[in-house]
Amino acid sequence: MHSALTALTLTDFRSYQRAELRAAGQTVFLFGPNGAGKTNLLEAISLLSPGRGLRGSGLAEVGRRMPGEAVGRAWAVSALIDTGEDAVQLGTGVDQPGSARRIVRLEGETVPPGRMADHIRPIWLTPAQDRLFLEAAGDRRRFFDRLVFAAEPAHAAHAGAYDKAQRERMRLLTDEAQRPDPVWLSALEARMAQAGALMAQARARTLAALQTEIDGRGERPFPQARLSLTGDWEKLAAEGVETAEIETRLAAALAAARSRDSSAGRALTGPHRGDLAVIHAEKDRPAAECSTGEQKALILNLVLAQAARLSAAESAPAPVLLLDEVAAHLDPLRRAALADEIAALGLQAFLTGTDEQLFDPFKGQALGVRVEASGLTVLDC
Repeated sequence: MHSALTALTLTDFRSYQRAELRAAGQTVFLFGPNGAGKTNLLEAISLLSPGRGLRGSGLAEVGRRMPGEAVGRAWAVSALIDTGEDAVQLGTGVDQPGSARRIVRLEGETVPPGRMADHIRPIWLTPAQDRLFLEAAGDRRRFFDRLVFAAEPAHAAHAGAYDKAQRERMRLLTDEAQRPDPVWLSALEARMAQAGALMAQARARTLAALQTEIDGRGERPFPQARLSLTGDWEKLAAEGVETAEIETRLAAALAAARSRDSSAGRALTGPHRGDLAVIHAEKDRPAAECSTGEQKALILNLVLAQAARLSAAESAPAPVLLLDEVAAHLDPLRRAALADEIAALGLQAFLTGTDEQLFDPFKGQALGVRVEASGLTVLDC
C-alpha cells in the first residue's frame, strides 16, 4: 500500500521551537554540522510509531528546554501522510511540560498509539547500531523486533504483555517477605506463555521472509547474509510447531524453573533470551568477525530487505526509511547502490550526514536540505 510523508511540523521538539519540512513524498537528505538538529528530525518521524523512537528517549525528554528550565516543554510532531487515495493528518506529543502521557491524534481525533501503524511504519538505522553484532543479545533482539513490528504491529503489544507479566512474576519470586502464591504465579506464567508463543512465531515468520528476500535479490554491492534465531522458542516456531504447543511447553518450562529463577533473580527461559545470528554468506564468517564496514553493510542489507518486502505488500503502509549517518560508513559504490535501490523500490527515505557530497548519488532524485541552527534550507538541485 502506498504511503509517504508529504509534510512534517515540529513544535518545541528537541532543538526546534518550530520547524516545517515539505517533503512532498520524496526521499530527503539532510546535511549540516554536528549538533544542528539533523537526527532530531529523524527522531520526530520515528515517534510517529508506537514506542520510544530511534533514540529510546522518554516522552518527557524530547520537549525543548531552555537554559534554566528544569523540564522539557509540551511538544508536538505532526505529519501529513499521502496514502495514495487521500491525505491524513497524524500527530503525537504531550500537552503538559514534562508529561509522560502520550497523545495521538488522527484527523484531529484522539486515538490509541497503535493506530499510527495503519498509516506510517518507520524503520531506522542509527550510529548506535554500528556495534550491533558486538554488543549484548538484547540489542540485537530490540533491533530485530523493530523489523518484526514493521510487518506485524501486534508484535509490540505481545512483547509488552510478556514483559509486564515477567516483571510481576519475578517480583513474586524474589519477594523475601512472603511466599509466592502458586496460583498467581501460574496465572502470570500462562500470560507469559501465551504472549511469548506469539512473539516466537512472529519472529520466526519475519526471519524466514527476510531470508527469502535476501536470497532472491541476487548479487548486489551489499553482502548477502544467512540469518538464524538462536532462541529455543523461536527454533520451535521455525520447525513448524503450532502456537498452542509452544504455549503449553513454555508455561511448563516457566513453572519448572521457579526455584532456579528465584535464585538467579531473573527468568532464564523464554523468548526474552533469544538472539539473532548473522553470517556473512560469501566469507562464511559470523558478522562479529567482519570489518566495521562489512558489519554496517550487513545491517543495512537487513533493513533494505525488510523495506523491500513491506513495499511489495498491498495490505500495509510502505515503510519510511530513517538512515542516520549511514552514508558516511559506505564506500562510493555502496552509496550509489543505496540511492539506486531506494529509487528502484519506490521507497521514501530520510538520510543524514555532515557533508553534502556524501549525497551526490541522490541528487536529481531526492530533496536536499541544509540543516543549521538558523533553520532548514531546501537546495535547488
